[in-house]
Amino acid sequence: MSIKEKVESALEKIRPVLQNDGGNVELVEVTDDGIVKVRLQGACHGCPMSQMTLKHGIERVILKEIPEIKGVESV
Repeated sequence: MSIKEKVESALEKIRPVLQNDGGNVELVEVTDDGIVKVRLQGACHGCPMSQMTLKHGIERVILKEIPEIKGVESV
């Protein structure tokens, strides 16, 4: 399984929570230096809590499941 596939798998675990609040997350890319770039969608896009969702929700799950990843950024 590639790193990108592992990230997609981790995002699938997070999506239902985001979708319950009318939002979603899209994987944009995984850089060579281990940074996952995502785009927050729906209610998550522009939400004042989106940075907290990104760092304490999405990033925490991805870093726990995929140690090779160094961080998650929103684009």
